[in-house]
Amino acid sequence: MDKFFKEAVEQAKKGYAEGGIPIGSVLVHNNKILGKGHNKRVQKGSVILHGEMDALENAGRRPAKVYRNSVLYTTLSPCPMCSGTILLYGIPKVVIGENKTFKGSEDLLRANGVEVIVLDDRECRKLMEDFIREKPELWNEDIGE
Repeated sequence: MDKFFKEAVEQAKKGYAEGGIPIGSVLVHNNKILGKGHNKRVQKGSVILHGEMDALENAGRRPAKVYRNSVLYTTLSPCPMCSGTILLYGIPKVVIGENKTFKGSEDLLRANGVEVIVLDDRECRKLMEDFIREKPELWNEDIGE
């Protein structure tokens, strides 16, 4: 397993252990982690702190050229909000752990030139399946069902 993807999975597990939603993300530039994070909607009472948003927030302000030469790793397919942020900052590549429990806006990313790699990782899928089974009301709150 790629060390950066492994860190995204660790972030997802951390969020789950905190009672939150098990989605983790890491922003990488020149083989260095700039920011890592996990979904903190529950922990912070936030409507926008998805894993990708938390990783970007933790990376801090960066010049546009940094984002345009970075890779975002995320354990779950990015939602429309996170995909929009990926496009806004011009992140050219996204590595996704799994998209079976939720398929986000991958087509939007691809249509805008983003390289999208889906790993179909069993561990990520199991984390989400366990969470959805245990807390369906919390999962449905976020995805609007």
